[in-house]
Amino acid sequence: MNAIRVRRDELLTKVKENRANHRAIFEEALDGYRGQAIAELEAMLAEAKKGKRIRRAVSLIEPVDQTKEYDRIVKILEMSAEDVVELTEEDFAQYVMDDWRWKGQFSQSTMNYLKSRV
Repeated sequence: MNAIRVRRDELLTKVKENRANHRAIFEEALDGYRGQAIAELEAMLAEAKKGKRIRRAVSLIEPVDQTKEYDRIVKILEMSAEDVVELTEEDFAQYVMDDWRWKGQFSQSTMNYLKSRV
């Protein structure tokens, strides 16, 4: 498929919506991650105080924030002098469908910490 022509203002609105959703998921996951990390560290401290074997590692996956990816596209669209922009199929998948190459990694790094979206 050749380039897809879309209205800049509609695309900008969609990218901002996707950004807001991504950021909300990330922030909720980060709160959950911090809570689980604190719980792990407190358990490790309690075990150490009881004379048990001292664990020295916490194996939690830290959520990955990709907000800068959205911010870059938003800035490009805000500064564009064109009312209509051309997107490749891959661009369309990312900007409109919110299907980025890193989406799987993002989902994996957040899924264990989300309460409201599970």
